[in-house]
Amino acid sequence: MGSTLVKICGLQGVEVLKYMNNLPVDYIGFVFATSRRQVSIETAALLVAQLSQWQNETTPESVGVFVNPTMEQLSEVMDRVSLDVIQLHGQEKPEFCREVKQTFGAKIFKVIQIQGTDDTSTESDIETALQEYEGVIDAVLLDTFDPVHGGGSGKTFAWEQIRRYQVWSHSKGLPLWIAGGLDPNNVEELLERYHPDGVDVSSGVESNGIKDIDKIRAFVERVKGL
Repeated sequence: MGSTLVKICGLQGVEVLKYMNNLPVDYIGFVFATSRRQVSIETAALLVAQLSQWQNETTPESVGVFVNPTMEQLSEVMDRVSLDVIQLHGQEKPEFCREVKQTFGAKIFKVIQIQGTDDTSTESDIETALQEYEGVIDAVLLDTFDPVHGGGSGKTFAWEQIRRYQVWSHSKGLPLWIAGGLDPNNVEELLERYHPDGVDVSSGVESNGIKDIDKIRAFVERVKGL
């Protein structure tokens, strides 16, 4: 379990980051899409700068979360915030992803929203839907479908659907990340059953809508086997 990557998403305050800076977290996510966790460009710039103070062996990479952004919106952010990863959470086409990668030189994480247990997509359907992203994106992230905000619902999806996407992503050498309703209590089961390359958590490490350092620590420790 220890090699699984961890992303803590939806950070909004410097204090929490300061408390986290001795934890082996691999990615920190900042939400620019409409959400109660949305951050301003000014706040994100401060938070990303704080990552340089990280005291663990490796500094986490910064991830900006966007839903169907325009190139203008991305430029406005990237001019001020040096993000390592742009996570595209909407219906962004392969051509757009390619343009983003070429323009900004950041890694691209493409989110696939899983809509429920009645999804009958076969491995060949998934291959057809995703093949044009090959060579463009740097990771696939599965999240629970949310018709309002595109993610961050705090609900899990039917994990048995993971295998079909895993077949495709691993055949292409792409990491497969899992998000959606993860928390310190269920992440170990996910890891034992499916061995994803990375796990992404937001609401599952909050108390009353605020990031909870104790829950963050518990989540990281369970993923990393500390």
